Amino acid sequence: MSEERDYRNTVFLPKTDFPMKAGLPQKEPGILARWIADDQYRRLREAREGREKFILHDGPPYANGDIHVGHALNHVLKDMVVRTQTLLGKDAPYVPGWDCHGLPIEWKVEEEYRKKKKNKDEVPAEEFRAECRAYAQKWVDVQREQLKRLGVGGDWDHPYLTMDYAAEATIVAELMKFAESGQLYRGAKPVMWSPVEKTALAEAEVEYEDIVSTQIDVAFEITESPIEDLVGAHAVIWTTTPWTIPVNQAIAYGPEVEYVLLRFDEMAAPYTLLVAMDLAEAFGARIGHPVVYTMGDTQGTVTALKSIMGKDLAGTVARHPMANFFRQSREGDDELEGASDALNIDAASPLAEFFLRPRPFLPGDFVTTESGTGLVHMAPDHGEDDFDLCKAHGLEPVFAVEGDGKYRTDWAWLGGQGSVINPKFNAPDGPICLDLQESGKLLAASADYKHSYPHSWRSKAKVVFRCTPQWFVPMDKEPSVAPAKAGAAGQPGATPEEIPASAGRTLRQTAMQALADTRFVPAKGRNRIGAMVEGRPDWVLSRQRAWGVPITLFVDRKTGQYLADPAVNARIVAAVREGGVDAWTDARAQEYLGNEYSAEDYERVSDILDVWFDSGSTHAFVLESGKWPDLLRPEGYEGPPADLYLEGSDQHRGWFQSSLLESCATRGHAPYKAVLTHGFTMDAKGEKMSKSKGNTVSPLKVMEQYGADIIRLWALSVDYTEDHRIGDEILKGVGDQYRKLRNTFRYLLGALADFDDAERVPVSEMPELERYVLALLGELDAELRQAVDDFEFNDYVRALVEFCNEDLSAFFFDIRKDSLYCDAPTDTKRRAYRTVLDTLFHALVRYAAPVLVFTAEEVWGTRYPDGGSVHLLEWPEVPSVSSTSEDWTALRDLREDVTEAIEPLRRDKVVRSSLQAEVTVPDAGVPSGFSEVDLAELFITGTVRRGQAKTVSVTPTDDAKCGRCWRHLPEVSEDGALCDRCEAVVAEMDATA
Repeated sequence: MSEERDYRNTVFLPKTDFPMKAGLPQKEPGILARWIADDQYRRLREAREGREKFILHDGPPYANGDIHVGHALNHVLKDMVVRTQTLLGKDAPYVPGWDCHGLPIEWKVEEEYRKKKKNKDEVPAEEFRAECRAYAQKWVDVQREQLKRLGVGGDWDHPYLTMDYAAEATIVAELMKFAESGQLYRGAKPVMWSPVEKTALAEAEVEYEDIVSTQIDVAFEITESPIEDLVGAHAVIWTTTPWTIPVNQAIAYGPEVEYVLLRFDEMAAPYTLLVAMDLAEAFGARIGHPVVYTMGDTQGTVTALKSIMGKDLAGTVARHPMANFFRQSREGDDELEGASDALNIDAASPLAEFFLRPRPFLPGDFVTTESGTGLVHMAPDHGEDDFDLCKAHGLEPVFAVEGDGKYRTDWAWLGGQGSVINPKFNAPDGPICLDLQESGKLLAASADYKHSYPHSWRSKAKVVFRCTPQWFVPMDKEPSVAPAKAGAAGQPGATPEEIPASAGRTLRQTAMQALADTRFVPAKGRNRIGAMVEGRPDWVLSRQRAWGVPITLFVDRKTGQYLADPAVNARIVAAVREGGVDAWTDARAQEYLGNEYSAEDYERVSDILDVWFDSGSTHAFVLESGKWPDLLRPEGYEGPPADLYLEGSDQHRGWFQSSLLESCATRGHAPYKAVLTHGFTMDAKGEKMSKSKGNTVSPLKVMEQYGADIIRLWALSVDYTEDHRIGDEILKGVGDQYRKLRNTFRYLLGALADFDDAERVPVSEMPELERYVLALLGELDAELRQAVDDFEFNDYVRALVEFCNEDLSAFFFDIRKDSLYCDAPTDTKRRAYRTVLDTLFHALVRYAAPVLVFTAEEVWGTRYPDGGSVHLLEWPEVPSVSSTSEDWTALRDLREDVTEAIEPLRRDKVVRSSLQAEVTVPDAGVPSGFSEVDLAELFITGTVRRGQAKTVSVTPTDDAKCGRCWRHLPEVSEDGALCDRCEAVVAEMDATA
């Protein structure tokens, strides 16, 4: 035997410079820099000019601090939407924006003041606002670079900022539309109030946390009643907010609730008490006198004297539990006067009259027997039900608690004291409970009541319901002027030429109809926001702060009515457009009022707008103003200006809702056609992320360690519609997924080296395997298109990864590597394979581009160095190929059976590779049209025979091994010799060498 020849240099192995190791953290910044240098965003706009529009309107993140993982998820999802719509050939511009006004920024600037021992109130308002503006701009610039680093494409050089003068002017103009259509009023109603931040809060600015409060039972002496037995008895109320007792004005009862009058013989006075029958036992336990009785009988120390239906309590009157201590100023009771010296009261105060007024019993449908005593003390200053019920009976708020949470200094009980949210102030040994105890009316007090309570999400401090004069948008009042059509952004006083469908509807009705017309992803979002809109109170617009868009209204000092003059409003809007919010000053009041009005006759409102009104107006100054022409709809377009709003599910009560209400009030419809919401990102254990827990995951660090494409792949792999997780192990798993995709592209690039059009084979001439894979590609294409339509991006990624891993790498590539490596370049099968690989390459690199924005660019540039950017391409055209998929499914199942049957022999080293195996398969399991040679190629075995057995059997082959392709074939004379195919190929190569 002659010396064995080395045939390695005759094998056509894949060749590519595309590295297996990604090196994303080092590589991505360079790719990003090229995109910026090439002005890729503008080039994309030019390429899609005139195409169908798809407008995703960016919900403005807050300009405060580095981006967190929630920002990353949100913006990757938005980018995926924009890029997939662009890939489909639409013109899908993206203009990022930022929310720049509001308390969080003001709070940060104040913190810096406190460090420098500066007082905000001693600094000119313009100077303070300038510092807020600078702070916001700083974080806009920081976050912009961080989001760009994520690979998010957009008009980053021209973002929208709510603090831009033009934006502030448009917000003012939108407010004027409310004013001129009669959709504003000033009234005193209880609103969420932060004593720490000294401002009203919107529901979206509040979060609920579990706390432990003091619960107290307090007795109110009944002085009048149509039920004779009640006079001299005491009605008992229960509350977890002891601080509201000083502003009590009435007692509410449930008309259908059954009450019982109980006598406690072994209890210090008062001993005859009125409570709900169903709650008597729990009440007795709280006060330490167990209540066990049968009606009419006496058991233990408690006697049930009388059963009373709630409706029969009408006309009953009680006195405030502290009333006796104020009688001294009228009756000169020395005993009371001496007792009051130790209390927190001013018995001689003119406001003592408040505590001497009778407390009427009022019917309340909201009173239940779920907890407490079935009698509810009413403080109209500090509760919605309280306010509505008391107002209906002529009882007005008294504004005893001031903005900092302390009682007014002139308040007769606890004047100047507080803060009312301080647990010590409300504690059983605090001033309120001690005074009530001194009065003999405190029946029980314990600091052990666990419940959920609202907190400011900024300061994390507890909030209170506090009645203050505020500006409101009514939810249930028809506008005096119908809402204008879209297109009047920045123009106050726009008179509609046509009356929209919302005419004659309240804002709540218009909004509910708009929600019914809106697509929600996931669908449950409609019910969530619908319930909120259906039950929400009037919209509180005003805030008592400095950094924001002012409520630019003049109020007549005599009538209390605001001025709704379009000419005055137009002058104000023009001034704000020129100079921003600083233009709203007393010094310019007469300028705005003109010659028709005198500034002396009008109060200039000093409150600012709820920041949710700012962001709720973004559709007006971003989508309709024309400042961003890319976002404008074609002439004649009617309907919502945005195709999609996309934010976290918390925005059902935030931006989604404020945008809905603002647009419905001014335009008669929602500003969006569809709303997509995502859940929150939890840590690896499913726990909420918190800096104090140390379980946060920074997207900036993830990009430094893994690269932006990894965090993008993570964001698009999770089920974003629900809460989801992130952590080191999860990211490592995503990294493995990425490597498989990268290796697919690396193989394609190598296998397609030097491929040109002359090598192509028509589909009609391709082997059945190639036709089958093209059919699978067609199915994938349809699945991905559907995922884009449904915004099901985790399905998109899953389908793409599974196709690459299971259909290509583990199946098609594996089978055809022999043909690629060893067939002659002119062989039809090899040419067909490479033709399909080229089709796969062009499809897969496009499919992957919205997900792996940097990697797809690297892949495309490796094959086409002068081919421009992959992100300028459109959705691939995939050939329509039919295939007998049922046959292939059966073959793939049989292939798995063969692999499993070979594995024990490989494990025992009977065979080293499947090529050494001779396999017999059940004849019944083989579809017609496939020969034994075809099966050996598909199964990558030595030979395959058909048999009558029902299972696969395997034996090692005796055939020699080809020295070039390593297949064991009968035609190979000895190990190292060539099979017929390889001998022909080598001979041709030798002849042309």
